[in-house]
Amino acid sequence: VQIQAVSQIQVLGFGFLSFYNYKGFGFRILNSRGLVGFGVEMGANMSAGESDTDPPLQPRLGDIPESCIASVLMYLDPPEICKLARLNRAFRGASEADFIWELKLPTNYRYIMEKVFDEETKLKLGKKDVYARLCRPISFDNGTKEIWLHKSTGGVCLAISSKALRITGIDDRRYWNRISTEESRFQRVAYLQQIWWLQVDGEFEFQFPPGTYSLFFRLQLGRSSKRLGRRFCNHEHVHGWDIKPVKFKLTTSDGQHAVSQCYLDNPGNWVQYHAGDFVVKSTNALVNIKFSLTQIDCTHTKGGLCVDSVFILPTSPNLILVKLTLNYEN
Repeated sequence: VQIQAVSQIQVLGFGFLSFYNYKGFGFRILNSRGLVGFGVEMGANMSAGESDTDPPLQPRLGDIPESCIASVLMYLDPPEICKLARLNRAFRGASEADFIWELKLPTNYRYIMEKVFDEETKLKLGKKDVYARLCRPISFDNGTKEIWLHKSTGGVCLAISSKALRITGIDDRRYWNRISTEESRFQRVAYLQQIWWLQVDGEFEFQFPPGTYSLFFRLQLGRSSKRLGRRFCNHEHVHGWDIKPVKFKLTTSDGQHAVSQCYLDNPGNWVQYHAGDFVVKSTNALVNIKFSLTQIDCTHTKGGLCVDSVFILPTSPNLILVKLTLNYEN
């Protein structure tokens, strides 16, 4: 079998464009930032090993060896690989190759597997199956946290329930209540009726893949419910958020810190408030993150706030829509 990797060039701002030739088939693929073309071109002039005296070839797409197909698929994003796997048996077999999905998985995938899979599951899953399972949210730490991968980029996304946060006065029902809701992935949120001193603290240690990450608090003013299949939001206790801004703080074990503040608004809608960003440079190091939400001006009370969760997401243009459209009803 004669396979020719005709060339591989760097396309500025995009990635590697690979040209392959096999028995008259020519195809080209651009990697994860976009699929510029996948075509099958037939003609004897494309195979350098053929002469004018050779009998005419009638190649078929299924004749391409899986190893050749796999060497092209490795440059694609996971959704593109899965689409091409539907073409025929050869593409389907090539798409199962472990080395392809090893490249797509985050560098800390073994660390993640230790947290969310049992021993039997870890032994029987191939790399593609690992990727597929991790693309669906998986809970850990007694159901107080969830982790999943962004399907296209393999970026690690995390959610931390309000149950895992330290909320001042949470055990005093004069101030706080735990309420059930379908609008939270954790099924329950912390609801503030009224308080003078608002303080919500959290701490999380994790082995992140290298990159930049953003931390968000998911909050809502008002208490939502459903009546006759329609959504309603009770604003009865909402007050005090237009007087002074709330303060968000983020620090990491390697000395990074971020501080921001804003007024809470948009009653009746869940909003992801950006607390700050942090950078992870080392592949195998554990990073300890501390974060907080405070409004401790005791000259006025505030109330009517739902605290759902904290999100840690890769800072990437591909995830902007994820940050802005986290809707658990869908």
